Amino acid sequence: MSQSISAAQVKTIIFACEAGMGSSLMGVNSLKKKLKAAQVADVVVVHKPAREIPVDAQVVVVHKGLAKTVRAKAPNAVILAFNHFLNDPIFDKLVKSLVEKTEIASTEL
Repeated sequence: MSQSISAAQVKTIIFACEAGMGSSLMGVNSLKKKLKAAQVADVVVVHKPAREIPVDAQVVVVHKGLAKTVRAKAPNAVILAFNHFLNDPIFDKLVKSLVEKTEIASTEL
């Protein structure tokens, strides 16, 4: 099931993790820095455990190992699954889409 959203509609990005600390927190801070550097100021990045993702989530960035958990919690969300917490290409693609106001599509599975 391919989900997508126009970047212009995105107000919140949820960075999901398993426990809520460690590597994922570094990933959140890295994404925030990238957005700030790109002058994307109208999008908020929040950090949540994968099991606490709200059903109405717009965009969720999550390690590929937790993508199915997030999909079960938020079936309509755009899920961007990554392999590496820092410097994964998915982060730069997301920022580029937000800057250029293009479509953001799920990458899970």
